[in-house]
Amino acid sequence: MLFPTDLTSFLELIRQHGDAAYSLMFAYAASHSLLLALFAGYAAHSGVLGLGKLIVVCWFGSFAGDVIRFWIARRYGVRWFERFPRIERTLQTAARLTDRHYGWMILLHRFPHGIRGVAGFAYGISRLPWSTFLALNFGAAGLWSCTVVSAGYAFGQFSEKSISNASSGLGIVMLVAFLGLSWLLSRKLDQIAERY
Repeated sequence: MLFPTDLTSFLELIRQHGDAAYSLMFAYAASHSLLLALFAGYAAHSGVLGLGKLIVVCWFGSFAGDVIRFWIARRYGVRWFERFPRIERTLQTAARLTDRHYGWMILLHRFPHGIRGVAGFAYGISRLPWSTFLALNFGAAGLWSCTVVSAGYAFGQFSEKSISNASSGLGIVMLVAFLGLSWLLSRKLDQIAERY
């Protein structure tokens, strides 16, 4: 089966390729993919992935992604972004926020959609010392990982209690609705961040 047709088949596919799923989650967490981390938490509730291992993988993936972006920006500056005005504008917004509120910014940047990818670069071009960045980023990555994976896990618990196996189509609809709501909230946070 190349493409699963229902949620049960999809979860079975993840179960069969568990180690690859953890590698994929590390890579997606490094890019701060909120929705995939939510779904992975749902898969952990289904017993397909281990909750603790998943949280640790997402934690270190998220941490590593920001460290790499910080290092690139610290080493090469902003000249890489001159050809991409929208990214450069977002980067400048994130840098302004960093200058004023680096503690809160590092803690919360993983949640809004538009800031996730560029925040590490903004920290790298700021005057933020490596040691401060590493300490705050490590804690914030753990908070993000625990929050997002646990939210997906909690959604799995909720859907299991409220939906019987006979109505798995409704479970998929609820999962899509949950992921859609998460996406909408991240877009709203984007709009708020753009005001700075």
